[in-house]
Amino acid sequence: MRVYFLTLGCRVNQYETDAARRLFLDNGHICVDEPEEADVCVVNTCSVTGEADRKSFQMLRRMAKKNPNAVVVAMGCSSEITNGDVPADIVIGTREKNSVVSRVEDFVAHLGERTLDHSSTHERPEVSKTDVYHDFGTVLSPEGTRAFIKIEDGCNNFCTYCIIPYTRGRVASRDEEACVKEAEFLVKSGYKELIVSGIHLCSYGKDKGKDISALMNILKRIDAIPGIERLRLGSLEPKSMTPEFIGGLKELKHLCPHFHLSLQSGSDTVLKRMNRKYTLAEYEDRVNALRAEFPDMSLTTDIITGFPGETEDEFSETIAFAGKMRFAKIHVFPYSVREGTVAASMDQIDMSVRKTRARRLIEVSDRLSAAFASALIGNEVEVLVEKLENRDGKLIAEGYTTNYVRAFVDVEDSDISRGDLIKGTVYGTECEICLIKQQNHNEKLSNLNNI
Repeated sequence: MRVYFLTLGCRVNQYETDAARRLFLDNGHICVDEPEEADVCVVNTCSVTGEADRKSFQMLRRMAKKNPNAVVVAMGCSSEITNGDVPADIVIGTREKNSVVSRVEDFVAHLGERTLDHSSTHERPEVSKTDVYHDFGTVLSPEGTRAFIKIEDGCNNFCTYCIIPYTRGRVASRDEEACVKEAEFLVKSGYKELIVSGIHLCSYGKDKGKDISALMNILKRIDAIPGIERLRLGSLEPKSMTPEFIGGLKELKHLCPHFHLSLQSGSDTVLKRMNRKYTLAEYEDRVNALRAEFPDMSLTTDIITGFPGETEDEFSETIAFAGKMRFAKIHVFPYSVREGTVAASMDQIDMSVRKTRARRLIEVSDRLSAAFASALIGNEVEVLVEKLENRDGKLIAEGYTTNYVRAFVDVEDSDISRGDLIKGTVYGTECEICLIKQQNHNEKLSNLNNI
C-alpha cells in the first residue's frame, strides 16, 4: 500500500508518526508525499485546544475530498474524546498506535465487505488508569540530524483547562533499558542531537513509585553514550527543578543549555484557577537556580491568554512577569474551551479579548527573543547544520545553536554538509535569528554519517 501521513500538534505526535511510518515500511508498504498518490491517508490528530480538534477533523475531511478512494485513518488524541461520528474509516486511539498497520491491513483485506464512506462511529473510552507503556521500538526521524526519544506517556495533573489526561491517560513510563538502547542505536546511526521527550517528562517513573531521580538516571546513561554530541530536554515541570536535579543536569557533558519550563500564566490567582501546582515565587526561584548553573541558557515557555476570569490586571501581571523572566521565546495560546474540563464551566472571556491579549503577548515575546539573540553578538556558538542553500553566490547553512536560537551561518568552505557541527561568531541578528560567520575551515567539528 501507498501511505500518506499528516501530523498535527506536538513533538510527541511527530515522534509517533515517525514510528507509524517505520512500521508501515517494515511491513513492505510505501510512504508517499501527497495524499492524492495514497491508498491510505493517516492523520495523527491533536486535541490540545478546541481549535486543534476542529483542524484535525477538517484535515480528515480534506483527505477524503482529495482522494475519495483512499482509506482515511484518524489516529491520536482527537479520536479519544469524540462521541459519535469521526470523518474517517478507521479510528485509532493514542495507546493503540502501534497496531495501526494491522488495523489498516485488516480493513483493506475486507474492503469488499465494507463501504468506504469515510465515517466511523467511535465511543469515547474510559481514561486509562494503567501504567502500561506501548513501545514502538526504535524510531528514526526523517530529519537525519536530530532525533526524539519518547520515554513517557500520559499525565496525572488534571489542570483545569487541559484535556490531555483524558486523551493520553495516566502516566506510563517506558522501560529504561529500551530508552537507552534506542539512544545508542540513534547515535550509531549518525544522529548528533537527541531530544528526550514525553507528555509530562518529569513524571517519568512516577507510575513505578519512583521520583525525579528516575529521569536523571536515564539522562546520565544517554549522556555517557560514546559519540553523542548533544542532549536536549523536552518540556519540564517547574517544581521538579530541585537543587539536586539541577546539580545532576550540570554534570551532563552534552546537555544543551535550553530549558522549556511551562508557565501558563504570570498571575498567581490565575495559576490557582488553572490548578497549576506552583506559585510565581517558586517558578522564579527555579529559574534563578538554573541560571546560576547555566548563565548562557535560554528559557522558553507556554502561556495561555484569556483564561476564564482573567482580568486586565492579571494579564498585566503576566506581561510584567514575562519580562522579568527574560524568556527567549513564549509560545502563546488564546484560551480554547475544552468540553469535559473544569475550566469549560467557568466564566468565559470573549474570544476577541483572548486573541487581543495573545497578540499583545506575542509582541512581548518577539521583543524578548530579539533581545536574547542580540545579546549573543560577539559570542562563539555551535550550530548543527540542518539545511544548506546558495544565496547570492554564498553557501549558507541553517540550524540551531545549543541554546536553541535559529541561526544562519556564512560558510566559507564548500565542504560543509547537512549534519555538520560547526562553530562561528555571531556578528548580527535579524529579529530572533542569529547571523554567524564561520571562523575557519578547522572549526568544523564532525560529519554526519550517511544513514
